[in-house]
Amino acid sequence: MFVIYNMLLLLASPIILAILLAKKRCRPGLWQRLGFLPPSLVSEWGDGRTIWLHAVSMGEATAAVPLAQQVKVRYPDCRIVVSTVTETGRETVLRRLDGQAGHLYFPLDYPWTVRSALDAIRPRLIIIVETELWPNFLREAAARGIPVMLVNGRLATNSFAGYQRLRAFFRPVLAAFTLCSMQTDRDVERIIALGVAPERVVRTGNLKYDQAAVGKMSKGDLGLAEGEELFVAGSTHPGEEEAVLDCYRRLLAVAPALRLVLAPRHIERVESVCATVRAQGFDVLRRTAVSNVSAPLPASLSGPRVIVLDTRGELAALYREATLVFVGGSLVDVGGHSPLEPAAWGKAVVFGPHMDHFAEVAEQFLLRGAGIQARDAEEMAQAMTALLQDRTKLEERGKAAAQLVLENQGAVARTVALIARMLG
Repeated sequence: MFVIYNMLLLLASPIILAILLAKKRCRPGLWQRLGFLPPSLVSEWGDGRTIWLHAVSMGEATAAVPLAQQVKVRYPDCRIVVSTVTETGRETVLRRLDGQAGHLYFPLDYPWTVRSALDAIRPRLIIIVETELWPNFLREAAARGIPVMLVNGRLATNSFAGYQRLRAFFRPVLAAFTLCSMQTDRDVERIIALGVAPERVVRTGNLKYDQAAVGKMSKGDLGLAEGEELFVAGSTHPGEEEAVLDCYRRLLAVAPALRLVLAPRHIERVESVCATVRAQGFDVLRRTAVSNVSAPLPASLSGPRVIVLDTRGELAALYREATLVFVGGSLVDVGGHSPLEPAAWGKAVVFGPHMDHFAEVAEQFLLRGAGIQARDAEEMAQAMTALLQDRTKLEERGKAAAQLVLENQGAVARTVALIARMLG
């Protein structure tokens, strides 16, 4: 089956490379992804003391930050390199782990690129964040006797169904993991069902609960005046902005001083999001257009308006200033994004019906009254109107969200203890 996999991978190579070259956000690091690492990196990292931590994109890299920091504290003589696939992941690593970890683009899963990367880095331990299963990479690591640990592992329903259909292929792939550290009981059950021995699986919780609420951002940074409030819609996807704008229009009837911030999940969509806002009849500004707080906004923009976040790394800090929060990827069938960042600031969170990537987290939010699930713009507007009209209830939900985050912290410490056991 590995032969078939590699034959199909080889046949698909022209298409894969064409896609990577066509997408601007995929071009950076392509040379590294093909297995060609700078000699300076090879000479620095290839001494057998490197811990290789892979976090595919910004979300996984953010979750990995406190883990990498604690591992570095416990093993100061070890070198940590964090690999990502996306440019946003790279920026997160360079910004949050400057001086503590290096960055590398993860190799494409061809046998020769994988061998080249492993020959160069010679890792002492490989840590994979959130169930990234690359067959050739894992097989080659196992063949070299390199311990591989899955941390913050999760198996969404769609992913689990796909792996089950190809269980005969993925069982030997999963055998490469020395230890699987999973987020929830459901994830533990699912990975065992795929063939991982129960004694190699442990539940440690979700690393994202341990993310500190950090960052400084004020309403003034967005050009807001005294008395204006924020409705922040974070990590939105196509099809969600229209629903959020419809909701915002309705909310203005009860909160005329409310201003909307739209933060698209993929920053390259900013221009199309701005066009959507204009088509809905709202004034729109980019975040970078109001970064100079000393410059007053035009008088024409003193009323209802939408600010589109066209910067990276500011959303988490912006949640602190929000009165209302919607977490995207949940009104459309994407699987939802993390409600934990706004919750850490003590914010009640509204999300849609598609929260499979955070199913147990969403369930806890609903049980504890820390979150509200809305099926569409109509239900979102009804829920948020009720919160604006009952500020005591809004504050209670926010406190419940912060308490929920606090009670579930500790996954980083438990995971570091497991890493220590593997490193002896």
